[in-house]
Amino acid sequence: MRRLLAAGTAIVLTVGLGTVSTSAPGPTPSTNWIGTWATAPSAGVRGTEAGYPNYSIRNVVHTSVGGHGVRVRLSNAFGTAPLTLGRVTVAVSADPSGPRAVAGSMRELTFGGAGTTVVPAGAEVLSDPVRLRVPEDGDLLVTTYTPTPSGLVTYHPLARQTSFFTRAGDFAAEESGASFVERTKAWHYVSGVDVQGAPTSRAVATLGDSITDGFASTEGANQRWPDLLSDRMIAEGRRHGVLNAGISANRLLLDEPGDPSGRNALARLDGDALSRSGVGTLIVLEGINDIQQTPHQTDPAVIIAAYRQIIAQTHARGIRVVGGTLTPFKGWMVYDETLEATRQAVNTFIRTSGAFDAVIDFDLAVRDPADPQRLLPAYDSGDHLHPGDAGYQAMADAVDLARL
Repeated sequence: MRRLLAAGTAIVLTVGLGTVSTSAPGPTPSTNWIGTWATAPSAGVRGTEAGYPNYSIRNVVHTSVGGHGVRVRLSNAFGTAPLTLGRVTVAVSADPSGPRAVAGSMRELTFGGAGTTVVPAGAEVLSDPVRLRVPEDGDLLVTTYTPTPSGLVTYHPLARQTSFFTRAGDFAAEESGASFVERTKAWHYVSGVDVQGAPTSRAVATLGDSITDGFASTEGANQRWPDLLSDRMIAEGRRHGVLNAGISANRLLLDEPGDPSGRNALARLDGDALSRSGVGTLIVLEGINDIQQTPHQTDPAVIIAAYRQIIAQTHARGIRVVGGTLTPFKGWMVYDETLEATRQAVNTFIRTSGAFDAVIDFDLAVRDPADPQRLLPAYDSGDHLHPGDAGYQAMADAVDLARL
């Protein structure tokens, strides 16, 4: 949605000593890998042309499904030089508000059997699997050590989660987390976590903007609507991996190189959503930024054409695609009747065209019955565009789990 993310989201880091933990043997080879967490890298951190040499960054990520084996995806998508990863670890978090690992859960990751790897500019790497009991609806710590200058640092700016770092050297395997005294509100390098042995063979990917990214949700509480959808599925015994490919300010049609809003949705569809492990359903909630951001798209036909292309590409991968109606924004700073008419026309297409395999009426779920162009006040974060926690819960509740 709005462009509130700037260079200040870059990290601030620490000092200390580390202990080395040996990797556990890998799980039995299997194709049954399911994504349990994901984010969409959106840009390189401005002003990091030298990278983060000698930094260890401990990313805190929240799982959906659990399993008995794990592998991690790391991205140099927006890097300008090869990225050397000197050590990478994964562990179960002992404290969602801190960097400490559960005793005995630290695992060192390898890449083709090697403890270090070099990721070319623009590329991603997938670690070898290791045995680890990954909890459902829990937190993992994914820690990277970068020993050398590596060019722009690939990141996801709006994590709504505190992670930790130190610029004092290699503490990736430190179980206590004592050296990670500095904090960041972004995820760096890490882009996905897969588990093996989950009680499901499917994952649901959610492609969207800041409303999917969780803007205005309570920080550190995992109140984004995809998180709350995962909670519902766990509670009702319909477990699926849930993967969040939302990027704040993202659009279907346009992007600006280097901007934290990321590449347009069509450009990132495959890498951020369709290619993730086990994806069987894609939920699309995107288009309000095409309408409300400059340059305003007031012709619904161009937005509808983008949806049709997303549907075609998703179906070509054998994946179901579910359309989400665009939520109200009356009272937001640029709202006017012309933009509202575009939103209404787009929502009519989503509801009635039959182009999607199913529809989630997010608009109906969060609008004010007394003034349907507005968010219900109880669901409004206060800016009249983004829901708050209660609104995100209403969105998650609007999903018919049987249609997934």
